[in-house]
Amino acid sequence: MKLIIAAIKPFKLEEVREALTTIGVRGMMVTEIKGFGSQSGHTEIYRGAEYAVNFVPKVRLEIVVSDALADQVVETIRSTARTDKIGDGKIFVLDVEQAVRVRTGEINDDAL
Repeated sequence: MKLIIAAIKPFKLEEVREALTTIGVRGMMVTEIKGFGSQSGHTEIYRGAEYAVNFVPKVRLEIVVSDALADQVVETIRSTARTDKIGDGKIFVLDVEQAVRVRTGEINDDAL
């Protein structure tokens, strides 16, 4: 099993969710986060005053899938979340040692 963590632009969330559902992803966790990467924030003007925005709003997706589905999930997120502008996000893939469904006690792939 793989844990896929993706940080994407918030306005892409629904489009990414729909694309993942289409390929068979049955669940994910979503968290609103702030961060910065190579763009290192930016400046904005609000009511005539300029101020620095050091952290940019993002959405963090956490998805656990079988090894066989992992590459397809990564490619689906990458292609759907892409805007060709700086700050599109990052995707990380980690190994998952064990998964347990709380309600039934099913483990690993059965728990997904």
